[in-house]
Amino acid sequence: MTRYVVKRVLLAIVTVIIISLITFFAMNAIPGGPFNKEKAPSPQVQAVLEARYNLDKPVGEQYILYMNNILHGDWGVSLKTGRDITSTLITRFGVSSQLGLQAAAVAVVLGLVLGSIAALNRNKLPDRLIIFFTTLFTGVPSFVLATLLLLVFCVQLNIFPVWSAENPNYFLPVVSLSLYPMAYITRLTKTSMLDALGQDYVRTARAKGVPQVKVIFKHALRNALIPVVTYVGPMIAYIITGSMVVESIFTIGGLGTQFVNSINNSDYPLIMATTLFLGILMVSANLITDLVYKLIDPRIELE
Repeated sequence: MTRYVVKRVLLAIVTVIIISLITFFAMNAIPGGPFNKEKAPSPQVQAVLEARYNLDKPVGEQYILYMNNILHGDWGVSLKTGRDITSTLITRFGVSSQLGLQAAAVAVVLGLVLGSIAALNRNKLPDRLIIFFTTLFTGVPSFVLATLLLLVFCVQLNIFPVWSAENPNYFLPVVSLSLYPMAYITRLTKTSMLDALGQDYVRTARAKGVPQVKVIFKHALRNALIPVVTYVGPMIAYIITGSMVVESIFTIGGLGTQFVNSINNSDYPLIMATTLFLGILMVSANLITDLVYKLIDPRIELE
């Protein structure tokens, strides 16, 4: 177990380094720069700014200097606002994580419940209704759903207020982000549950007179969770960090919105910091997912 964890951590570090290399050199390969805008400074001022942020050095040297600063805990400052990037990431991630964790919790709970109901009522009316709506939800992108919800419930019906930082209402953004993963988890849970219910250990438990509730939750659902966990780990990281379009629609101002703005402004330090931060979250989510397997099913051998 220890050997496996060490190997996965080393692999995660290598993955993050590769992400940083690709992002840094691709970012610098794009024409233009953070100071080449409509109201660009004079050549003299631009030269001073580039020297201040090491942009006048070769790209390879810039990368080494940047990663050295990262290793010392210095994420730099934004080239556009001059604000410390560390505080920006913490503030914006707090908003995104609150939204994403709520959406992930709704998706997991409803997905497991609806999937179990569909499996236990196979080919019956509840199963058909659940499969119909989950198929519908998987075909609607989150940004389309977010736009429709905003137009209907905020503009037309005026049931929910438009997003406000002073009085935030997470209901519509959570619904927009949770419906697709909820539908996917529902279908995954149903398939896994049907497979588990057909196994010999479930038949044996029923033959021994074990109560139906115990058979479902202790024997069938526990073993059906393994493929669900495979999806849930990366899903949580994706919902937290990948909701940039939904955040933009509702003007939430989380990490996703900050990432889009940094790209539009060619804010190199903020682009790198956000990408690395998101990459670390995704890699960590996959690592934790693999370790949770062992807790769910001790028979799994981690090599």
